[in-house]
Amino acid sequence: MSNLLTRSQRVYTGSALVIIALVIVGAAFPEAFGRFANSALDSVSHVFGWLYLISVFGFVIFLVGLAFSRYGKIRLGEPYSEPEYSFFSWVSMLLAAGFGVGLVFYGLAEPILHYLNPPYNDMPGSTPESARYAIQYSFFHWGISQWAGFSIVGLIIAYFQFRKKKSGLVSTVMEPMTDKLPAGARQPTSDALNIFAVVATVMGVATSLGLGVLQINGGLNQMFGVPDTTLWKFIILGVMCACYTMSSYSGLDKGIQWLSNINLALCLGLMGWVLSTGPTIFILNTIVVGIGDYMENFIAMSLRMNPFEDTGENWISSWTVFYWAWVIAWSPFVGTFVARISKGRTIREYVMGVLIVPPLLACGFIGVFGGAALHMELFGDAAGTLTSAVDENITSALFTFFEMMPFTNVLSILAMCLIFVFLVTSADSASYIVAQMTDEGSLEPPLYKRLSWGLMISAICLTLIVAGGLKGLQTGSLLAALPFLVILYFMVFVLTRELRDDRRRMLMDLYEKHESMPVGADAFEARDILNDVWDDDDYEDADDEGKRSRSSG
Repeated sequence: MSNLLTRSQRVYTGSALVIIALVIVGAAFPEAFGRFANSALDSVSHVFGWLYLISVFGFVIFLVGLAFSRYGKIRLGEPYSEPEYSFFSWVSMLLAAGFGVGLVFYGLAEPILHYLNPPYNDMPGSTPESARYAIQYSFFHWGISQWAGFSIVGLIIAYFQFRKKKSGLVSTVMEPMTDKLPAGARQPTSDALNIFAVVATVMGVATSLGLGVLQINGGLNQMFGVPDTTLWKFIILGVMCACYTMSSYSGLDKGIQWLSNINLALCLGLMGWVLSTGPTIFILNTIVVGIGDYMENFIAMSLRMNPFEDTGENWISSWTVFYWAWVIAWSPFVGTFVARISKGRTIREYVMGVLIVPPLLACGFIGVFGGAALHMELFGDAAGTLTSAVDENITSALFTFFEMMPFTNVLSILAMCLIFVFLVTSADSASYIVAQMTDEGSLEPPLYKRLSWGLMISAICLTLIVAGGLKGLQTGSLLAALPFLVILYFMVFVLTRELRDDRRRMLMDLYEKHESMPVGADAFEARDILNDVWDDDDYEDADDEGKRSRSSG
């Protein structure tokens, strides 16, 4: 017991020291920290951009192939276990963890920015062609690829935690490889792997929280003239921490689930209002065309770079590479959380649910808000208003959009409530998962760890905002994602090997238990058929004649 406690405290202390050191350096030398952030962002994007693109595309291919392979029927839990959460609550918590503030922040602003400055400078901006292109790339950034990064970590963690009955830690997944190291190097390596995962998670979550804080501050500035200052960002984070603390006392099944359901209801309510009061037919057409363009050009967008010309590199660094790095940095948190709420589902159900439902809802959100905004720019009386607002201050773009609609104040307040609740659920979920990661994968980590990680995540969030603003947040995710991406490749390799061994063991058990298998059945169908025909006690006691008569019956 003492060794277990010592090990968990090592990971907790090591991770906390890294985050506290970054906060101290950023607070003491904000300008130098900001310059380093800008330089690092450009360098890492230039050198490793190709790696982020090929990796995320590879994750999509791997997950879809796995879902429809012979391993797709493996259940993330006991063979006959059932999902713990209803489909609606499951999707609600997926959205709260995976999208959160980022979707609200970029859902309207990104199509407008791509409309003004099309990706890779492929065409003139502010044209009908660039509007269509803007929706296509916005769908791409928030579609299947993003969720592939989240779900691959979740699948690996869920498999080891619920199928193999091990702790849901990166070091646990990597045990088949670390066990081959010399005895003295195993524990330090395991601790380092867990610390890498924790730091990447904290930086990824801090990026999402930072976007929400910037947007709430922008909304308050737009509506009530509240100054856009560090003090107000600190106040917003403070209120968020207070609400998150109250939610933490409720636990996962009450606090996070309840808030996630509120989030989804608010999100769908705002979407429904804009769809019904805006250019409804135009929005629906935009969504359909956007999905078609996205599917048609998916491979080209996934692997596109510009090695033969000196254009487009800044764009891909600021958008696609940043998004994929953000996804990878955030994947330990989202993956572990998604694993926690997906117990009892098969691999096929998990992959299809995670890769289809949240991306469709995200594309719907972008199509509604982005489509309505583009219609205003192309055909409305206030052409140029939204583009100017987004170009000048992206954080207040959503609230400028609401000024052009009925019930402006009501919509703006609801949107700020949505963002704020997303902030609270993100902080609550993240602190729960990071506490779990620093407590040997416990499903009920102690409250002091959850609260302390909530404070540290808020502190690094404020540091990144002060030192570099939006670019500082982008840099934090990009740098944290790089080492974890290498670890993720090893995790995928281990999962593949374990799935193969799992199926082999299942086949051997069936042969040893029943001495036969139904013709044409795979391992999972055979197990179900044989268990339905003979229960264990009757099979052992029955004589040959009894077996034959019962089979024929």
